Amino acid sequence: MSAPLRLGTRRSALALAQSSHVADALAASSGREVELVSIVSEGDVSRASLAELGGTGVFATRLREALLAGECDLLVHSLKDLPTAEAPGLTIAAIPTREDARDVIITRDGTPLHRLPPGATVGTGSPRRIAQVRRRNPRVDVRDLRGNVDSRLGRVRDGELDAVVLAAAGLSRLDILGTGELGYEHVGLAEWPTAAGQGALAVETRADAASDLFDALAALDDEATRIAVTAERTVLAELEAGCHAPVGVHAQLHGIELRVRAIVYAPGGDRRLAVDRTETLDAGYIRVQGSGNGADAADGTDPIVRARGIGHAVAHRLLERGAAGLVPRESSP
Repeated sequence: MSAPLRLGTRRSALALAQSSHVADALAASSGREVELVSIVSEGDVSRASLAELGGTGVFATRLREALLAGECDLLVHSLKDLPTAEAPGLTIAAIPTREDARDVIITRDGTPLHRLPPGATVGTGSPRRIAQVRRRNPRVDVRDLRGNVDSRLGRVRDGELDAVVLAAAGLSRLDILGTGELGYEHVGLAEWPTAAGQGALAVETRADAASDLFDALAALDDEATRIAVTAERTVLAELEAGCHAPVGVHAQLHGIELRVRAIVYAPGGDRRLAVDRTETLDAGYIRVQGSGNGADAADGTDPIVRARGIGHAVAHRLLERGAAGLVPRESSP
């Protein structure tokens, strides 16, 4: 009997929920038991803000060290927390179907963000969200916020904050929305694009992993999601911005058309630059019901290659318009 596959994960409730979902799917596709291995990252133990920690890779570094050291066989990340640069010796073997990519404003009574009164306190540790909140309602007082989902919600329940901004996908995976305990407002992606890869998971393993593990993980991969997040992460990489920079980008595949909407914000939200671009992919290389995904195409018709090209074009347009003067450069790989 084959040994269990060891899936490395952070210890937060959200990370465990995400990892358990992937573990169940992988057990079904591989026919092997999958056990969770808890790993503590710097982002889990430090109380500093994401900006102070540098943001980029703060949750991923320790997990990747554990994977390379053989402490586990694979990892599950929130894709939005992964640096855009490839990690030597590792590969993202699967990106499952993305959950809701939107942000959610959580309040006690469901008051929309733009209607919160002057001086109302809104908690978030994300520079992008800070800029977006200030643009939506410049009268509110934005407070830096860290901690797990439950502790953030607790600060609204207890009246310490009037609102917090969280990812819809995480709330859905924890089955929190719809309980009636707190009010919420989903904010649309057209004017409030979220972090590159938000709502998607990345399943990472060693590049030299056994072929049967790659085969099992391939069954978890959703090509439409991979195409969209490839474009999003290419925009971020070309801007040389970290995954917690004040950049919102969302891509969506409609048939064979890929639309990418990206907005770069000044840190305080007083300025922004936006690009909205739609291009057509080559229908002949979109995978259907498990057929080939065109990975061997060398002429640019591979949809992943095309998605990178579209992301590059969006970033280039933003840079032409002065985005480099707004976005802090990525300080770590």
